[in-house]
Amino acid sequence: MTDQLITFYDDATGERTGLTAAALGDWVAATADLLVTGCGLRAGSRAGVLLPPHWQTAVVLLGAWAAGIEVSFRSWGAAGLTPDTGPPLDVTFVERRRIGSWLEDVPAASHQFVLGLAAGGGPTSDVPPGYEDFAPAARARLGAPPPSDGVRAGAAATVDGTTFGEYGATAAAVAAARGIQPGDRILIDTAACEEPLTWLMAPLMAGASIVLCANLDRSRLDARLAAEGVTRSL
Repeated sequence: MTDQLITFYDDATGERTGLTAAALGDWVAATADLLVTGCGLRAGSRAGVLLPPHWQTAVVLLGAWAAGIEVSFRSWGAAGLTPDTGPPLDVTFVERRRIGSWLEDVPAASHQFVLGLAAGGGPTSDVPPGYEDFAPAARARLGAPPPSDGVRAGAAATVDGTTFGEYGATAAAVAAARGIQPGDRILIDTAACEEPLTWLMAPLMAGASIVLCANLDRSRLDARLAAEGVTRSL
């Protein structure tokens, strides 16, 4: 059975990318270093994440949280809704196709990163003015140590004030409600699970690994369940 903690498929492009726990940790540390050392952010800074379920989205979210940054997540289902209120965002992470879309009002931020979500974490083909390409910026920092300050359970994990302790407890409750057990390998259809609480944090809190499938081709499902050793599907 694979030792990958997160495996990502895109059946529209043929991509398969897998990250072991160690590799995911390296990317998370690199992202945290990019935010703290590269952007000068600190615990309590605010990040807007406008990305679909993807292994790079997992890296962005976990990296921001590792740095103690408060996250606002907005899925495609929320496109066109009123953007965040309150203090301005310090950093945004936006999928390339959302920038300039009439469906989307991308909030401004002091630091702006674009993700093309290319296979293997490659560079974005078209970086808009005012944005930095996330993948190469983070890749250049692989090998950076993780943040030295631990995340406090009482600190805010999201811009609405939900604490890390509360968010973790909710993720654990979601995992329990879905019957996710330690050691499970969970196949997730990204079209049905856009909220990171479900596709990312609930499995990780339960000690499960993730097979994340975008543009899922149902004709390949049985073979994938067997090849990946999947124990449960969401």
